[in-house]
Amino acid sequence: MKKLLLAVTAVVLGSASVQAADLAAQYTKAPMMAAAYNWTGFYVGGNVGGAWGSSDPSTSTVFSPVGYFAASSVPAINTVGAQGVNSSSVTGGFSAGYNWQVNHAVLGLEGDINYFGFKGSATGSALYPCCAPTSFTVSSQVSADWLATIRGRIGFLAAPTWLLYATGGAAIAEVKGNFNFTDTFSLATESAAIRDTRVGWTAGVGTEYAVGGGWSLKAEYLYVDLGRSTVTSTNLTGFAGTAPSPSNVYTHSIDLKSNIVRVGVNYKFGGPVVARY
Repeated sequence: MKKLLLAVTAVVLGSASVQAADLAAQYTKAPMMAAAYNWTGFYVGGNVGGAWGSSDPSTSTVFSPVGYFAASSVPAINTVGAQGVNSSSVTGGFSAGYNWQVNHAVLGLEGDINYFGFKGSATGSALYPCCAPTSFTVSSQVSADWLATIRGRIGFLAAPTWLLYATGGAAIAEVKGNFNFTDTFSLATESAAIRDTRVGWTAGVGTEYAVGGGWSLKAEYLYVDLGRSTVTSTNLTGFAGTAPSPSNVYTHSIDLKSNIVRVGVNYKFGGPVVARY
């Protein structure tokens, strides 16, 4: 009897061991969840780069039978008054925006304000066709100290942390112009100035890479067109300022276009983190 009990116990224990081994073999450890980067959220950042711009300031006048100029002088003045200015400068500033990630697409709205540093001048002279060797000179100065943009962004994820995007919207800057006309016939002078906060447009492309901890690095190209601003003047005076000639109306105008390449860093606050296996 004692031997029979020992035999039964051995069989039971052996069977339990086999079942435990089968359960261990069937058990699979659940995979650990990894956090995938999500672009949704508010961010702030800074940027620095270069701007290469151009402007075509223009000075023109009209003939008047009771005015100062001979008929042949007006086309000569208008030709010299069609001038060109180029400028390049370092640019930099601050930006803020918000992104919404929808699957592999990222939609956003961004605003920035930057030092622009556009500044240039042009001068041209010619002989009066009627009255050589007397001559006239037209000079123009164009500048814009700052530039702000408000842009939409639309992009797709080449990788979870790598965004490629296109961007476009409004560009805003205070464009300034100064114009002067002088001659040697009678020391005539005329001048005008433009101070205009222009609202134009901008478009470009960029890429941004998330490096962790809410930080990301970006590179961006923007084209900016601020349109044209115009002012008229009737303050031409001849003979050393003693003979006003308001009938010779002057028209002055400036435009401004620029290409901007810049790099920057952004910091994103919060935003959801999506768990993935």
